[in-house]
Amino acid sequence: MTLFRMGRVIRFALVGVLNTACYYGLYLLFGLVLPYLVAHAVAFVLSMIGSFFLNCYFTFRTTPTWRKFLLFPLSNVTNFVVTSVGLYVLVQFFGMNQRIAPLLAASVAIPVTFVVAQLVLAGRHRAPEPELVVGSVTKT
Repeated sequence: MTLFRMGRVIRFALVGVLNTACYYGLYLLFGLVLPYLVAHAVAFVLSMIGSFFLNCYFTFRTTPTWRKFLLFPLSNVTNFVVTSVGLYVLVQFFGMNQRIAPLLAASVAIPVTFVVAQLVLAGRHRAPEPELVVGSVTKT
């Protein structure tokens, strides 16, 4: 893995931690007045909007556009489905506390979310590899 890609992965992880904290705080807040699955959906959508801007500016260092904004939810569809099903299964079938279950359920889809977010926000083009200069000949 190149340093460039590793930097993206680390920045994505940092945004993910911040996004998860935002989601979880909103989930707990909305959970005071809404059923847990509704609280999950509302918190997920709101935190996804924040995640879009953080991933544009910080992770992938790209300009946000309406097109990217409208496509960004694709990067979270898998995440949403996995966390929603996981949350339901953990609470209903395993009797897990509904305050703890979303944290465990959310951890499963992170790698897929990164790949799709990168495609949506940074495009299909690979990042240029640093040039290696040997003598007077430049190799890429």
